[in-house]
Amino acid sequence: MTTSYISKLKNRIAVIGFAFLTLPMLAQENEESQGSNVQTFTPSKLLSKGQWDIKFFNGLYTQTREADSEGQVQTVDRATFFTNTNEIYTGVSNNSRVNVGLIFQIRSNNKGGGALDVFNFENNLTNSRSGLTTIAPSIRVQPFKNIGNFSFTSSFYIPLFKDIPNATYLDKRSYFWETKFFYDYTFGGGNWQVFTEADLGFNFGEKSRDADPLTSNTGERFANNSLFLPISAFLSYFPTSKSTIFVNTQQAFLIGYDNANASNENFSQNYTQVGFGAKYQLTQVLNLETSFGTFVRGNNTGLGETFSLGLRALF
Repeated sequence: MTTSYISKLKNRIAVIGFAFLTLPMLAQENEESQGSNVQTFTPSKLLSKGQWDIKFFNGLYTQTREADSEGQVQTVDRATFFTNTNEIYTGVSNNSRVNVGLIFQIRSNNKGGGALDVFNFENNLTNSRSGLTTIAPSIRVQPFKNIGNFSFTSSFYIPLFKDIPNATYLDKRSYFWETKFFYDYTFGGGNWQVFTEADLGFNFGEKSRDADPLTSNTGERFANNSLFLPISAFLSYFPTSKSTIFVNTQQAFLIGYDNANASNENFSQNYTQVGFGAKYQLTQVLNLETSFGTFVRGNNTGLGETFSLGLRALF
């Protein structure tokens, strides 16, 4: 992928995503500024009772390279995956230590063609597919009263999309229980912050080997009965109280323990990702986030790039 192509891709994603996300909410903005949400409301920080946190996050991943089980890289036809993740949380406890919420995801995938073809949201099933894929009830907890910058979020994802044999891949065909642990530390007079995240996820479901190919999409069962373990770290710098730039890295492992395929092999993978991004507080209510990530190595995984754009409302 050339530099000019990446630049054009970023610009077009930003325009499409920003317009799509902001138009429904601009009428509700409060133009008065009363402090910084960017610095205060990290993922580690919970909401007060009656407070709301709504986040629309869009990620576009595109690849033309893959790594096999030995880490050997090969060129493949372009594949692009767009994920729109929507999170809604509210505080429910008087001590601001319990939040409850709901997550739902919309996906659009495309094989071949251009990276922006996913925004057509087509469903020809041969090389494109899209739709609402999962919904997840979720809870956030600050377990220790005296450690306000440590919390965890536990969510249970339920697949909603139709099981179509031999159709192009849309999402994992599994129930997914994921718990994320968050911790952040601010230093340097409040100008710097380290944020860490460790996830523990379980994929439950029918083995791809046991699925009937005449009635089931066996390719969407590749991760069933596996353990997902990503570890992430972010280093942020705050040029102003309402803006931040950051660099990040992630190491992730998918460990199959009972997801045997037709060859009686459990599927596992791992990858390393690095990236950078920025956040800006537009108003007292709205925060904007954008980021870029690239997969630098891996086993049984794609080695592509991710372009992300998110909008968060806190009120």
